[in-house]
Amino acid sequence: MSGRGRATTLLVVLGAVLSVFLGTGTAQAAGYRYWSFWEGSGSGWAYATQGPSLVRPDDGSVQGFRFAVSADSQDAAKPRRSPDFAKICADTPAKGGTKRVALVIDPGTAADAPQGETPPPPRTACARVPKDASSAEALAAVAKPLRYGSDALLCAISGYPVAGCGEQVSGTTGTESGRATASAPTSASASAPGGGGSGGGPSAGVLFGVGAVLLLGIAAVAQARRRRG
Repeated sequence: MSGRGRATTLLVVLGAVLSVFLGTGTAQAAGYRYWSFWEGSGSGWAYATQGPSLVRPDDGSVQGFRFAVSADSQDAAKPRRSPDFAKICADTPAKGGTKRVALVIDPGTAADAPQGETPPPPRTACARVPKDASSAEALAAVAKPLRYGSDALLCAISGYPVAGCGEQVSGTTGTESGRATASAPTSASASAPGGGGSGGGPSAGVLFGVGAVLLLGIAAVAQARRRRG
């Protein structure tokens, strides 16, 4: 095979690899529409590693809930209010036998809302609950009605959204394409969304392979040009 033929063959292979690579990226652009769960501190918000039914916050804690479309915990949108316990619970004095938990409830933006629904504005609340209460119980004290799915997924806070629970949403079209399972992103599950995965990006092996083919193609083209010269 001539130098020009080898160069053409390698470039065709490169194009095929890139097509697979780009196609994979598009397929992995989907996310889930769900309520994510956050824990606040002086430095901001941290994604909770357990679901709200398992967390037992201390007096003075701040818990956040944000409704949005995201692929996993690395991609999840944070609540848009600061975790300021002193401000949120300023009018709720301490009381023996109870604890105060500040809550930030952010229903998200119109872009993340299910079709036909409008998100209510973000709000804060201070829940006074028994000392052994969970974050889910603190939320129920100030944000009813809550709605849960059959698999214990937290589907709605204060009635929003009216329908749906953890739907998979296409990242390119914004249309619903399925429903999340118990292992899909959810603030009510014991594990973090995505199961601690890599976030859906291309693997190092794929990137290395693309780079190697690209270099071979460039070298072959250069060699063919030298021979023609």
